[in-house]
Amino acid sequence: MNRRRLPLSLRRDAVPWERQRPTWREARPAVIAGALKRAQARPSGNWYVVGASRALRGDGKLALSVAGHDVVVWRGPDGRPVGGPGICPHLGAPLRDSPVRCGTLVCHWHGLALDGGPYAGWSPLPVHDDGVLVWIRLDAVGGEEPRDAPAVPWRPEPARAVTAVYRGVGVCEPEDVVANRLDPWHGAWLHPYSFVDLTVVDAPGEPLGANDGGPDALTVDVSFKAAGRLVVPVRAVFTAPGPRTVVMRITRGEGAGSVVETHATPLGPDEAGRPRTVVTEAVVAASDRPGFAAVRRAAPLLRPLMRAAAGRLWRDDLAYAERRWQLRSTGRFPG
Repeated sequence: MNRRRLPLSLRRDAVPWERQRPTWREARPAVIAGALKRAQARPSGNWYVVGASRALRGDGKLALSVAGHDVVVWRGPDGRPVGGPGICPHLGAPLRDSPVRCGTLVCHWHGLALDGGPYAGWSPLPVHDDGVLVWIRLDAVGGEEPRDAPAVPWRPEPARAVTAVYRGVGVCEPEDVVANRLDPWHGAWLHPYSFVDLTVVDAPGEPLGANDGGPDALTVDVSFKAAGRLVVPVRAVFTAPGPRTVVMRITRGEGAGSVVETHATPLGPDEAGRPRTVVTEAVVAASDRPGFAAVRRAAPLLRPLMRAAAGRLWRDDLAYAERRWQLRSTGRFPG
């Protein structure tokens, strides 16, 4: 078989879900907690992901509450992303409900117009568009030493890749989302519709000699399910470059270099006082196969499918994160 032409493999002996190898002994709470603690200690420069770059096309805007602080981001008259408080300085109108017209945000209560510069008591905040995601810097929230730009993980050039961004909200804190992603051992158990034959070949504190991502990375061999017994085997490395970010990078197999970035942004409490977190997940898929050019041309059709696949995974993973927060908040979390 020419593997350059056909990346699929056929599983000869499909193992029933309940008979796959248990991973609970390997998924040691201390290993996950240690990786989480080290991630939380890494600086973010007070940068928070607010959404997808594509949302700012034309007169689009992004508006949400970051840790209880309303913010709004749009593209100014010169096309550059601008943003700041999401509350009108005049009488407090929610700017998330106000339209953008030719690069100017116009308050729908009394018509106060903002082009992204300081005006009438409204002051802009630093904004960064990395080509896939949009970030905003909130020094009052982060409390760290500010940085001029966020530490954007390396990813394939968006123009040569297919990108899709998923967004979901859970009743939990960012650390619960990060902890979920730093536990790859649950993959084939919680997501049998997507993953099979998962083995963690390297984990922090337990060097087994296969790590492709440094001493604080999780290296996984896993197969993505395609159809029936057809699978796509890859090696993936999980790293946490910041306190609210986990990156999965394919290092071997089909799509090597592709990344999945998971970013957790605190929203603030809900009506019951429970914390809420928005998960923004960017999938940047690339391949050196000649036929991938046709895949890129089909990107508008593929993006909804990619978001749907991410949404199916996060249906389960947000339940995992919410359960973790619930146990932590009531003092019942193991360990």
